Amino acid sequence: MIPELPKVLLHDHLDGGLRPQTVLELAAAVGHPLPADDADALADWFQQAADSGSLERYLETFAHTLAVMQTPEALTRVAREAVIDLAADGVVYVEQRWAPEQHLTRGLSLAETVEAVQAGIEEGIAAAAEAGYIIRVGQILSAMRQADRWPEIAELALAYRDRGVVGFDIAGPEEGFPPARYGDVWARLASENFPVTVHAGEGAGLDSLTQAVHLSRADRLGHGVRIIDDITFDKLGQATLGPLANWVRDHQIPLEVAPQSNLQTLAAGVRTLADHPITRLKELDFAVTLNTDNRLMSRTSMSKEMTLLVTEAGWAIDDLADVTIAAAWGAFIHHDERRTLVEDVIVPGFQRLEGVQL
Repeated sequence: MIPELPKVLLHDHLDGGLRPQTVLELAAAVGHPLPADDADALADWFQQAADSGSLERYLETFAHTLAVMQTPEALTRVAREAVIDLAADGVVYVEQRWAPEQHLTRGLSLAETVEAVQAGIEEGIAAAAEAGYIIRVGQILSAMRQADRWPEIAELALAYRDRGVVGFDIAGPEEGFPPARYGDVWARLASENFPVTVHAGEGAGLDSLTQAVHLSRADRLGHGVRIIDDITFDKLGQATLGPLANWVRDHQIPLEVAPQSNLQTLAAGVRTLADHPITRLKELDFAVTLNTDNRLMSRTSMSKEMTLLVTEAGWAIDDLADVTIAAAWGAFIHHDERRTLVEDVIVPGFQRLEGVQL
């Protein structure tokens, strides 16, 4: 029944969600060598490489997906297929994030990459509708932390805010590349009332989260699981929140948690879903949302993430409803649109399965 549930996905990387067969075909077209020559073997390779336990090693897998996403046709195809695949999995709202600066090696301009992705999104929405699925999609433009194009990508996001782009993000290695690197970017985005999410609390800890919250003025935190480092538990399991954890919870800043990805990179410091902090954070009333991060690398989907939480972490349908509703209220759309998404789509979708044993 889980595939039938309506789902809201806030943290899904476009370059981490390609179909293995698409990678093969696009690589053949541009002469890019791959570590496997059939779809199943290639899917195995991506998952195994991402299972290394290192965020840096995990990120290396993107060399292959990025290599085949350097033309408008490829970008459009990947975006179209992503929307179709997500809609078929029950996703009714998704924000697809990606870094335009990583798609310029074959001569595209930044603007052309955004327009190619938007074309694919619109084609995907239309194709999904023909198959009986309704899905809404927004783009989040990411600037790579280790590069020096943050102001440029921020301006690009602002330029396309009414043409498909709904937010700005920074991604890549946290250590050594803090939000303070370009403090004026955050002031600029705030002055334009533009939504911000920041990868933080994945590869680095509380200082990274503090800067994301207070300097970047992040509306959401990408991953954010290291907020658990600011919470202590006594022998009876009672929690005492530190000042940052209290701030994040008091302000209900959504945490974009991606359990399977976190287990692969050891971002949560654990190797089993039963030990993952997502459950404790949810029990403590943090605004927890459930995400896929990179569907290809983690060989996952929203249905799989939900199913594993049920089977390995003891979640029930009410828990799945909670994180879905939290994601809808954290979406980068206006308040009335969020309410409609919750009241007209998510709640009825879950109520249809009330009493069903998952």
